[in-house]
Amino acid sequence: MADDISFQPAPLIDPFQRAITYLRISVTDRCDLRCAYCMSETMQFLPKRDLLSLEELDRLCSVFIARGVRKLRITGGEPLVRRDIMHLFRRLSRHLDSGALKELTLTTNGTQLARFAPELAALGVKRVNVSLDTLDAVKFREVTRRGDLPVVLDGIEAARKAGMQVKINAVALRDVNGDEIPDMIAWAHGLGMDMTLIEVMPLGEIEADRTDQFLPLSVVRQRLEGRYTLTPLPDRTGGPARYVRVEETGGRLGFITPLTHNFCESCNRVRLTCTGQLYLCLGQEDSADLRAVLRATSDDAVLARAVEEAITRKPKGHDFVIERQRPAAVPRHMSVTGG
Repeated sequence: MADDISFQPAPLIDPFQRAITYLRISVTDRCDLRCAYCMSETMQFLPKRDLLSLEELDRLCSVFIARGVRKLRITGGEPLVRRDIMHLFRRLSRHLDSGALKELTLTTNGTQLARFAPELAALGVKRVNVSLDTLDAVKFREVTRRGDLPVVLDGIEAARKAGMQVKINAVALRDVNGDEIPDMIAWAHGLGMDMTLIEVMPLGEIEADRTDQFLPLSVVRQRLEGRYTLTPLPDRTGGPARYVRVEETGGRLGFITPLTHNFCESCNRVRLTCTGQLYLCLGQEDSADLRAVLRATSDDAVLARAVEEAITRKPKGHDFVIERQRPAAVPRHMSVTGG
């Protein structure tokens, strides 16, 4: 089983000689918000029987760690709404204690963070990404369709007090937050938090037309350069962001640009859904059904071979396009794949 992996570990190398060292795991497709660019307002969530158990998630993660994965990011949906989710963090933290895992972290909308931040920090979670697109409470309610901004801000403060490094992730949305991005940067950096800007991605069918939502980060950056001095940095954190230092604040700002600048050349990650589907690329539909293998055998060597075979199919990159009257590039919602 997961604690007794007897096969000889070897790194996972894809067809383009990239070592796969980063696994993002969606533990649920459910969320307590309904962000307009991410979900349909009337989402149909997966039946609970289709989801991997926390024990199965632990076993799969342990197999990946045995094959050279050094960073795990827990995502959703909203991961902290999954029942007993801290049990999974407690189990995975043993790999931090042993040194086999370098980092265990999560991406969250922050609504549950005040409740869980102290224990997360105690278990070795040193960094957390919080998705937050506006500091305007009215806009926040409109974008999330149901969220309360003060609850998220309290969660961020709880994480900071617990000693975790917080990074703010903001999706750039035309006619929503473009004008307040400079002030959000000043706020985040003023509290010692990094911030990353993200372009809208064409994942899943939603009510809105994404051409109306899409704000190119090339445009955002040009506007920011009218107020700030942006110095390119060589920093990489295992994700797709390219970073600059904002000289006036001293803080770091990232740009994730899947549409205006493909970021695939150094991709070192794969994504595991809450149903055990291993997606080799965020922007492609090819996947491997690890749930079937997981439930068919207790032999982790067999499971590891299924992972190895899947990695041989990892593509060089995605081909995201947002066009009016064009279906989403990928039919599954981001909440299914993991943010």
